[in-house]
Amino acid sequence: MAAFSIEKLLVLQERDSKRLTLEQQLKSVPREVAAVETRIAAEKAAIETAKAEWHGLESKKKLLEIEIKTAEEKVAKYRTQQVQVRKNDEYQALTHEIETTQAGIGTLEEQEIGVMITIDEAKKRFAAAEAELKKNISGHEARIRTLREREGQLQAELKAAQKAVATARPEVPEPQLRIYDRIAIKPGHPVCVTVNGGKCGGCHLKVPTHIEVMAKTGSEIATCDQCGRVVYWQS
Repeated sequence: MAAFSIEKLLVLQERDSKRLTLEQQLKSVPREVAAVETRIAAEKAAIETAKAEWHGLESKKKLLEIEIKTAEEKVAKYRTQQVQVRKNDEYQALTHEIETTQAGIGTLEEQEIGVMITIDEAKKRFAAAEAELKKNISGHEARIRTLREREGQLQAELKAAQKAVATARPEVPEPQLRIYDRIAIKPGHPVCVTVNGGKCGGCHLKVPTHIEVMAKTGSEIATCDQCGRVVYWQS
């Protein structure tokens, strides 16, 4: 077997670990951006809800104005008819219609006043909500810009890390590299671990004496017979 060098494996592991960390960080950026965009959408929806409440009240006020105008036109019509009728019962009937319509106008005017007061309150709520929500949206948009900048930095760092890994791999003899790659398949699974008190630093199970001796001498690659990790002695 080619000469074993734990130092070269450790260099590769360190560079690989940095590469994997950068890849994970880079993958998280789109998720973070999507989460912030969801918050922006929620803030905008809240603004539209407040605006819709206000506009709904404005529409209600306009409908009341139309009803009042229509009722006032009826009263004017009834008064004109009163002048033209000759019979007392017809005159009294029109008087009753006028009084009923005027009472209805009074009710509508009270409703209109109530709506106008509510509109003023809704306007104030909308103005306050809009200012606060726009401030929040501005903060969210700044966060997205920061994330995009970070994404660019991570891409550059990842490219450098990938290059560093590519440089380190040829330094490790092929038989040992195959062992390394086999173990490194598992994410977050360190390939090289120390022997501590006769136990593997990865799975924490006891290693055979001859494996511990191999790790101490460092003359050839030693692997844990339980988890397969490369074990080495750290003085």
